Amino acid sequence: MVNKDQVKGAAKQATGTGKEAVGKATGSTKTEMKGKAEKTAGKAQKEVGNARERVK
Repeated sequence: MVNKDQVKGAAKQATGTGKEAVGKATGSTKTEMKGKAEKTAGKAQKEVGNARERVK
């Protein structure tokens, strides 16, 4: 079963990946870094959701 942390984490990860790609394509280091940070936050949130599922 999937919980909300897993879904939100995956969404953040996807958004971060997109921002990172846009940053690289446009040469914007700031956008690229924001994308990487969002992607990392998404991975962490998804792992929290995975841990909650394992505990159930």
